[in-house]
Amino acid sequence: MRIRAAVLETMGAPPPYATSRPLRVQEVDLDPPGPGEVLVRIAAAGLCHSDLSVINGDRPRPLPMVLGHEAAGIVEELGPGVDDLARGDHVVLVFVPACGHCLPCMEGRPALCEPGAAANGAGTLLSGGHRLRRDGEAIHHHVGVSAFAEYATVSRRSLVKIDPDLPLEEAALFGCAVLTGAGAVINTAGVRPGQTVAVVGLGGVGLCALLAAVASGAREIVAVDLLPEKLAFARQLGATATFDAREERVAEAIRDATKGGVDFAFELAGSAKALELAWAITRRGGTTITAGLPHPSARLPVPVVQLVAEERALKGSYIGTAVPARDVPRLIALYRRGRLPVDRLMSGHLRLDEINEGFDRLARGEVIRQIVQP
Repeated sequence: MRIRAAVLETMGAPPPYATSRPLRVQEVDLDPPGPGEVLVRIAAAGLCHSDLSVINGDRPRPLPMVLGHEAAGIVEELGPGVDDLARGDHVVLVFVPACGHCLPCMEGRPALCEPGAAANGAGTLLSGGHRLRRDGEAIHHHVGVSAFAEYATVSRRSLVKIDPDLPLEEAALFGCAVLTGAGAVINTAGVRPGQTVAVVGLGGVGLCALLAAVASGAREIVAVDLLPEKLAFARQLGATATFDAREERVAEAIRDATKGGVDFAFELAGSAKALELAWAITRRGGTTITAGLPHPSARLPVPVVQLVAEERALKGSYIGTAVPARDVPRLIALYRRGRLPVDRLMSGHLRLDEINEGFDRLARGEVIRQIVQP
């Protein structure tokens, strides 16, 4: 079938993107679903810094590629062997398709699925195939999703079925921002009532982590960012203290305010400098967790003696250490009970043709989550 999609041709185009237009909205061919695959009509897709990191070259991917990885939609067609979904089902798309058979999957860690990671790196679906084409030549899939389009053919393993009464524009946030940010707090850290938390980087993922810290009963929640508007918003969402990351001696100020640092410091800015700050404000015996994705060349200087003498921990968190089929419904339930008000993070709606302008706003830090409705 012929669909409209936003295709990235080259990485590293200079901003403003409204002028350089790295994403070209054009007609491409989409093949029907193969075995174990599903055709989904995309209802809503969020603009995320992970997409921006591909556009600016921080996350190299094979090109050309249809971007977009945080989305929700409606099942249109089932490929052979898919018998647990039906046409018309509402689904959230997840950006690591878990095979269910590799060692990480069998250990209950589908975020680390080895075939899923290999397929995402190659720009294919989990099967190894391409379903997007232009003039007969393959176009790559973005982490098995490619949601900046009217339709997407994806692996069944990239989908989580949800209740149809949840608006799909809200459901889309659970595919990345909520799963990654809230999952880092709930799954990776296991924050308990009365503990102390800092969140460095207040984009969509960072603010979801902040909301999860509030829901988990954290006693102190420190929010850190470069933009005063985001710090003010973090206060509205439940932060007990805010700090401008540009301030001189900000780490010392946070340690003083928290009497030696926090139990858990989350780096969610995708910056090695932000991770260095998160490490510096973690208390003795505490844990620093990063879910940001900086350029692959980024490095972190850590005084190794602190790991032992202070019993410190440094952990990564990918997709919030989630089991998506388990965690997406749980997080949606928290949202619907008013415990995780992620709808407050929605900054506006775009048409597919406005997507470059949307990434300009995201790059400038003017928005949290914009929703494209193809």
